[in-house]
Parts: sequence; C-alpha cells; structure tokens
Amino acid sequence: MIGRELLHKMKAKVGFSSSESETGKGKSKMSKHITHGFHLVKGKSNHAMEDYVFAQFKEAHDNELGLFAIFDGHLGHDVPEYLRSHLFDNILNEPEFLTETESAIRRAYHITDSMILEKEVELGKGGSTAVTAILINGQKLVVANVGDSRAIICKNGVAKQLSVDHEPSKERKRIESRGGFVSNFPGDVPRVDGQLAVARAFGDKSLKIHLSSEPDVAVEMVDDDTEFLILASDGLWKVMSNEEAVDCIKHVKDAKSAAKHLTEEALSRKSKDDISCIVVMFH
Repeated sequence: MIGRELLHKMKAKVGFSSSESETGKGKSKMSKHITHGFHLVKGKSNHAMEDYVFAQFKEAHDNELGLFAIFDGHLGHDVPEYLRSHLFDNILNEPEFLTETESAIRRAYHITDSMILEKEVELGKGGSTAVTAILINGQKLVVANVGDSRAIICKNGVAKQLSVDHEPSKERKRIESRGGFVSNFPGDVPRVDGQLAVARAFGDKSLKIHLSSEPDVAVEMVDDDTEFLILASDGLWKVMSNEEAVDCIKHVKDAKSAAKHLTEEALSRKSKDDISCIVVMFH
C-alpha cells in the first residue's frame, strides 16, 4: 500500500497520471503567475480507467514549454498510456518544431499513430482520442486534437473553443468516400461503421481505413485578456457547455482546485464516463 501511494505521488509530481482519482499541480519557472492543475475521476463503467493526463513545464530548444494533454482511450488503456509516453517526444523531436510548429505537430501525430498501429499485437485493438496544448514561453499556445476531448480558452470571461469535436455525423462524406458508413445502430449516437463514436482517433487498426488521425491545429496568442485554459475529456463535455465550464471556475483562483471543481460538477450532473481535466491559469 505504501509503495502504491508513493508511485501515485511520483506520477503526480512529474505531471502524468491515471487511476480512480488523481490530482496534481505545477507552475512555470519563467512566468511564475502561470500555473496548472489537473484532476481525474474514474467513471461508473466496469472497465479500468482509460483517461490519462500529461501536464508539466519543460526546458527544450532553449525555450520553456508548457506541455498539456488529455488522452481518452477506448477498448483498453494501453494506447492512451503509450500516447502519454511518446507523443510529446515525437513532437519535440521534429527539427522544425519552433519554425513550422503546426506542420511539425501534424507530422508527429501521424508518426505516433503509425507507431501505435505497428504495435497492435502489444497494445491491443483499441484506440484513443487526444487533445494537446503546447505553451511556448508563456506567450504562444498551440492546440491540436483528434476526437472529442476538447480545449477551451477563456478571454474576458468569454469561452472560445480551440479544438474541433470530430463527430462521425460531421465527417460522414469523408468516411463514406473511404468505403465506410455512419450508423446510429446499435445505440443512440452516430458511429463509424456502427462501432466508434468519434471520426478521428489514434489506433483502432480494424477501422483505420475509414478513420482519420489527422489533427486540427489552432494557434492562440496569450495576452492580458487571457484568463485560463481548460482541457477535458468528453466525460465533462457531455454534461457541460463551454460557457458553463468557464462560468463554473471563473471565480476560482487555484488551478488544481478549478480542475477538481469542474470534475465534481460533471459528476453532480450525472456524467458516467471517465472525467479528466487540466486547467492552466494565466493570471
């Protein structure tokens, strides 16, 4: 038991974690007013926790980088755990990361997906969504995503979505052009080939011919009006709108408390999915 608690503390310290309930925090050394906190809660499903977070500041390429991500797995936790361990390394290893950041992130997403598909025997047949945010020197924020985990930035009290929810119904033409189909059967939500409720994801080799891993990428400059950033899995967004999430924490000063407050609010609204949340405070 002591060893397990120590492992959880070590995971929280370096900024990545997954268990029934985890929380952690950190701050920028360059801009001490920029802080982050995260909180995860396991859902009511019978399977093990499939959400993972990554949240830490790191010196790289002679710059300070804030690296934040939510990975929401399906059909197992091996793929999101692999993403947590490798995706940012692949992004930062891109030679043109600082000069051509958007294209570097796109390449790294594709490279990582190819690595996962090559390791199907080891990692299993499952997959994962991802939303990543890279804060460069506290000034430039680059968000990328595949799937339905979401990134929201708050400026002057107003929510702005930086990611794109990749829903099968919105990408029906692309899926059908590849020979796939979108169906609400079985269940009550559109699914790729009647199986997966997102149109883009890492892994899922059996669906890959119809499933994209192409990320949407957005760049946002941090200015005096920028208050905070929220990254969260769909366990939060199924029960809260962007504006409701912003309003929920706009008076909370501590980033970790804000992340925990959001997950608790989602639970109070009867969310049954795994819920993971990162909040980055800029002031």
